[in-house]
Amino acid sequence: MKCYLRPSFRVWCVFFMRNYLIINCFIHFNFFITMYAIVNIAGQQMKVEEGQKLFVHRLEATAGESISFDQVMMVDRDGNVQIGTPVLTGATVKATVLDGMVKGDKVVVFKKKRRKGYRVKNGHRQQFTRIKIESINA
Repeated sequence: MKCYLRPSFRVWCVFFMRNYLIINCFIHFNFFITMYAIVNIAGQQMKVEEGQKLFVHRLEATAGESISFDQVMMVDRDGNVQIGTPVLTGATVKATVLDGMVKGDKVVVFKKKRRKGYRVKNGHRQQFTRIKIESINA
């Protein structure tokens, strides 16, 4: 995660006391101004940052493999926004696969029609891939 230091000045309080104008000012620093991108991964648009770990729908990749996504739709770096139509040319997001296949929570599908004796129970577990975003190049 890249950090940039940007000071910003804010006026907190203004007091009028006996013909005096007192202005309390302070400087605070935004230490974590990061670069983020909106990228299309496995048919879903996700907001990603460098160093972020996330679950995406199953990708055909093994653990430890490096993958690259080139369908980057938007990049924001410290307020400098680049928007693609529909994607940015030359922009890529590089990631490393942490876990090849992880199963999500079980979803139970239960159907019933009352007074008819009709009951059907099905289950489903979605498969995910866990990735870590290494870099955003724009």
